[in-house]
Amino acid sequence: MPRRPARWLALALALAGTVTAGAAVVLVTAAQDPAGPENVILLIGDGMGYNHVDAASLYEHGTTYAQVAVDPAAGTVEHLPGTASQVFQHFPVQVAMSTFSADGRAEYDPERAWSDFGWISEGATDSAAAGTALATGVKTNNGVLGLDPSGARVTSVAERAAEVGKATGVVTSVPFSHATPASFGAHNATRGDLHGISDEMIAGPLDVIVGAGHPLYDDDHQPIGTPRFDYLSESSWNALQDGRTSRTFVEDTADFEAMAAGQDVPEQLFGLTQVASTLQQARSGHVEGALPFDVARNDVPSLATLTQGALNVLEQDEEGLFLMVEGGAIDWTGHANETTRNIEETVDFNRAVETVVDWVETESSWDETLVIVTADHETGYLDGSQSDPTWTPITGAEGQLPNEKWFSGNHTNQLVPLFAKGAGSDLLASYATGTDPVRGAYLDNTDVARVAFESWGHEDAATSS
Repeated sequence: MPRRPARWLALALALAGTVTAGAAVVLVTAAQDPAGPENVILLIGDGMGYNHVDAASLYEHGTTYAQVAVDPAAGTVEHLPGTASQVFQHFPVQVAMSTFSADGRAEYDPERAWSDFGWISEGATDSAAAGTALATGVKTNNGVLGLDPSGARVTSVAERAAEVGKATGVVTSVPFSHATPASFGAHNATRGDLHGISDEMIAGPLDVIVGAGHPLYDDDHQPIGTPRFDYLSESSWNALQDGRTSRTFVEDTADFEAMAAGQDVPEQLFGLTQVASTLQQARSGHVEGALPFDVARNDVPSLATLTQGALNVLEQDEEGLFLMVEGGAIDWTGHANETTRNIEETVDFNRAVETVVDWVETESSWDETLVIVTADHETGYLDGSQSDPTWTPITGAEGQLPNEKWFSGNHTNQLVPLFAKGAGSDLLASYATGTDPVRGAYLDNTDVARVAFESWGHEDAATSS
């Protein structure tokens, strides 16, 4: 499609210089602690764009934070007044992030992104490529995990953390072998090789692996007669059941809750919640037009409970920790255009972030821990438009479904928000050298891994014989 005149971009860039806090523009210096963070906790809302965050905030609090009205024909950008209602919206570093993969669109063009409503709906990254970029700092092709486009293996920040003696883990609300958690614990040319991925993750250096994907339960937390090894190989399942791995196997809700309370905390953990694919999103029950949480929920641990339990395991390592927490089913609701359950999943993710912040402030400190909250991409093209596709603010009231509409069932190429606080956050913010006419300063998803690698190194120095 043809480009808009350059004057649109120039005008929008000028307007971007006068935006409110909701536009996610932060000016920082790079006066970071040279020692870097001892702990890094990365929370990824899979598929969570700016409007997903605000839709949940509208339901919870009746407020929004980053709503915009953009008219490229007139060259106007209006940022609505924002109210910070989520804990991460008070973080000192707030920038945008590009998410493109090595193939597909393979770029983010600020001018085209805001002059053509359809441009960002094509050629987007998938979660494997985006997860690999976040985990390794290397762009790769869609569908590929832990390998560069040539097929060479690349090191993840979790693997590097283990090499320098730190405890490492991944927690997710979807199957543990899905693309985002797998990006931190596997290397595979095909994200669909779930058995190969699960075998590698279980045999690898991760101290904590927690997620869904139980072979003996359905999506309603009900036992099934014949095991389904969709997400976990039968050989790994048998090894976990028989105690032939170094990990303590936990599956009962009561045991997860006890661990979150600090009881019977193991040194290494494999936690498999008793559901097939997601903690809550795939459960039965009519949701069209229903309010969030009206449909009875599965009796399984929340993402916040799983996160607290993982932290209790990992904090036993005096050298520090790396933890990735994924609100994975936000993406699933975006693909399905499920407004009600999208809000549920985003609210649950918000509670997990609060759990991490509480842990930092009670068990660690912001001087030694870096917390990053972001997304791997946006899913569903969620917007406030009700008819013709334009960039229109989402509106609504507390306790009600927002006025919003889905314009895609797939991933999009738009920028996503990033929030950071703690040791190394200034360094991360200094990478935001791009300028978007609407969202302001932005960095790339590969920059997230840079912070850990610049603090912990990419590899150990060679030793002489």
